[in-house]
Amino acid sequence: MRRGAVILCGGKSTRMGTPKALLPFGPELMLQRVVRLVGEVVATEDIVVVAGVGQTLPPLPRGVLLAHDAQADRGPLEGLAAGLQMLAERVDAVYATSCDVPLLVPAFVEHLFELLGGHEIAVPKDGKFHHPLAAVYRVSVLAHVQQLLAADRLRPFFLFQELETREVPVDELRAVDPLLSTLENLNHPEDYHKTLQGLGFKTTD
Repeated sequence: MRRGAVILCGGKSTRMGTPKALLPFGPELMLQRVVRLVGEVVATEDIVVVAGVGQTLPPLPRGVLLAHDAQADRGPLEGLAAGLQMLAERVDAVYATSCDVPLLVPAFVEHLFELLGGHEIAVPKDGKFHHPLAAVYRVSVLAHVQQLLAADRLRPFFLFQELETREVPVDELRAVDPLLSTLENLNHPEDYHKTLQGLGFKTTD
């Protein structure tokens, strides 16, 4: 399977109060860290970073592709569509993630690709809650994503309802990510500072 990745970073970071992609993590910034970790599973030239129009990004490794949301404030499906469109001729499936998961475990990504099998989507599920930005999608879902966007049906759940989806109970993923760190998004300053301390990095006010 030819693997790609789509990293969404076009959110407004309202709760964090500052752009998440630019938050320092030791010698790198958060988006750089997530790109590096995903790059342990996916070739750099098959990683797409999807940004908002006019968004400032840190320097990224040579070969990383850049796309933009076609419309602002349309949620993750808009970013997923932009990334899938750019990779449609290059890969068979992509791992989709946000940029605010600095504890991402590459083995988690690897395992989800393995679990995809003959399905169109493999998505972690915790009770009734899906994790659409920690999931693997075949590039063939692009047409369906575009149809949902055109109909203003912006919830990723509609994809899982209507396409052949493997729902993976999160506890099954603990074999490769015992603390499920890959699913830990940083939304607030206190989350950021706690994570920095856990990694042994200096915190700033």
